[in-house]
Amino acid sequence: MKIIAIGRNYTAHIEELNNEKPSEPVIFMKPDTAVLRNNAPFYYPEFSKDIHFEVEILVKINREGKFIQEKFAQKYYDEIGIGIDFTARDVQSKLKEKGLPWDKAKGFNGAAPISDFVKKEDFDLTNLNFSLTQNGEEKQQGNTKLMLYTIDEIIAYVSQYFTLKKGDIIFTGTPKGVGPVAIGDKLEAYIEGKKMLEVEIK
Repeated sequence: MKIIAIGRNYTAHIEELNNEKPSEPVIFMKPDTAVLRNNAPFYYPEFSKDIHFEVEILVKINREGKFIQEKFAQKYYDEIGIGIDFTARDVQSKLKEKGLPWDKAKGFNGAAPISDFVKKEDFDLTNLNFSLTQNGEEKQQGNTKLMLYTIDEIIAYVSQYFTLKKGDIIFTGTPKGVGPVAIGDKLEAYIEGKKMLEVEIK
């Protein structure tokens, strides 16, 4: 199983980090060792002093495919979930300054908490509300209609470079409102008001 993540897919988030708006999807990867399941706690790593949360809608691939046409992309997934793309912002900033890959800042152990997955048929994926709270206070609120690239566009694009396999997970981008976490924090992530994921920072 591989984790493919899309960066800079919501305009307001691009603006809050003073990033350049991409002309095509920004792709990065996380190893399977980054995954946290079953609401497991996240242990703050010693190498960073500025870990940020980024809540994202997830898609789980259900069949192998490459060079997928956008019109057929919906056949390659039938479940969605929600996850947090933990980012070591201080590490990432240093890497970006040197033009180096983000792997250390995005792919460290525990950097990808994920929820259980639910059938996509229960939702309108073009108008899907999702959110994240920190210690009970809403910090991020997003809707998939604000994506620069839709889920189907992402799948079609990614499949031109990487063969998608059953069980692969795609993080589809985060809305504005990202921020730092501290030991003792409790994060909760919601799809259409239903809590799907909670993570305690230890």
